[in-house]
Amino acid sequence: MSMFANILVAVVALLHVYFMILEMFLWDTPYGRKTFGLTAEFSSASKALAANQGLYNGFLVAGLVWGLLLGPAGFAVKVFFLACVIVAGVFGAITVGRKILFVQALPAAIALALVWLA
Repeated sequence: MSMFANILVAVVALLHVYFMILEMFLWDTPYGRKTFGLTAEFSSASKALAANQGLYNGFLVAGLVWGLLLGPAGFAVKVFFLACVIVAGVFGAITVGRKILFVQALPAAIALALVWLA
């Protein structure tokens, strides 16, 4: 169970690497605009805000990887950063779109449950 929990934590971290890349580097590209349903004008005007948001996703990745690298001693670190991902996902679902709940918060909630049970 512990190995499966850690694999799911790694999947959540990889998802956030993807979100970070999208927000920091691809926001104002055709792929980024298509992914987020943005106009060229809006993506250009909000590029700095998206990059900032992407940086925060990078910090979530760093915390999750840190927890994984600590092995069994990383339990509290993984719990904390998974909880941060869940809170961010719920807030995003409320303020931006419901899809964020399923793409961000749900995988983290499942990972958190498995970490807790492992």
